[in-house]
Amino acid sequence: MRILAVLTVRNEAAFLLEWLAHHRAVGITDFLVFSNNCQDGTDEMLDQLAELGWLTHVRNDGPYDKRGIQFTALKSAEKHPLVKSADWILPLDVDEFVNVHVGAHTLEDLIDALPDADAITLTWRLFGNAGQIEFDATLVTETFTKAAPAVLHWPWRASMFKTLYRNNGSYAKLGVHRPRQPDSNADIRWFDGNGRPLNNQFRNKRIFSDFGQDNYGLVQLNHYPLGAMESFIVKSDRGRAVHNDDKLAMDYWVERNFNDVEDTSLQHIRPTSNPILSALMNDPTLKVSHNKAVAWRHDRFQTLMLDETNRALFGRLLLTPSTHSISREKAEIIRSHRLRELTQGQD
Repeated sequence: MRILAVLTVRNEAAFLLEWLAHHRAVGITDFLVFSNNCQDGTDEMLDQLAELGWLTHVRNDGPYDKRGIQFTALKSAEKHPLVKSADWILPLDVDEFVNVHVGAHTLEDLIDALPDADAITLTWRLFGNAGQIEFDATLVTETFTKAAPAVLHWPWRASMFKTLYRNNGSYAKLGVHRPRQPDSNADIRWFDGNGRPLNNQFRNKRIFSDFGQDNYGLVQLNHYPLGAMESFIVKSDRGRAVHNDDKLAMDYWVERNFNDVEDTSLQHIRPTSNPILSALMNDPTLKVSHNKAVAWRHDRFQTLMLDETNRALFGRLLLTPSTHSISREKAEIIRSHRLRELTQGQD
């Protein structure tokens, strides 16, 4: 079984080896990675990893589709031989970690648990900042273990998913959250991360799971969108993955900074992922590239602090509580207004 991950990165070399080791451990066999305009040596590290046989690297330095960098990469990926030969495809970001709760915690175990599935939604579980101020080189998945509760009523983005789908021709195009252009004649069966069959809305429309229920019985997608406060300043400067000119601000931070419960379930895969990570980190060339990227992030943060806008954002982060909550009643009011906006196409 060939399971392909498609990844788009910019200035992420400090986190790349941890991400790669983890996803090799959970059973992804092939990695198609697009880099764009990197300043921290991510593209050089990807070239090194490609030479060592860990992945396939494609430079995605423009020009870009009007919908953004990520769409440009996915459009290019559709023509790539790895996409043509994959049995299953899963587009991911470097701050997302697949967390399987069934069998030996691999994607093959997940697929075996849902033999009738053509598509499986991996719903985000948001992991907050946990009060971490300074960026360091510790593992993301060990540093940030405070997460959103299993059942959320709002915000809707906390229930967004990525899709693991069977590459059998049912969909013509890749998508950021879900495959696109379904075959109108195909019987495409969707299941959620709890093993429940999903309705036809998910076949061609939905990008978020239902609220107010646990969507993580079989699998969740650990999502670490914030990191340390210093890292968030660097990420804000980089911009969004889809629209790189759209810088991140406090609204992005507040809506994702959940630190309500301790979740260390990802540790189940450590006996498999740790030896892989050690092999990567002990490679002399990769070690130099990793250390260079860590130093770059420290230097970049100091440079960004010379700008008043960035200093103001950092100051607000320091004053923001590390946890937040919202009543169910207020969540229902906000949700009804938001769903109305989405229905009317105002997003």
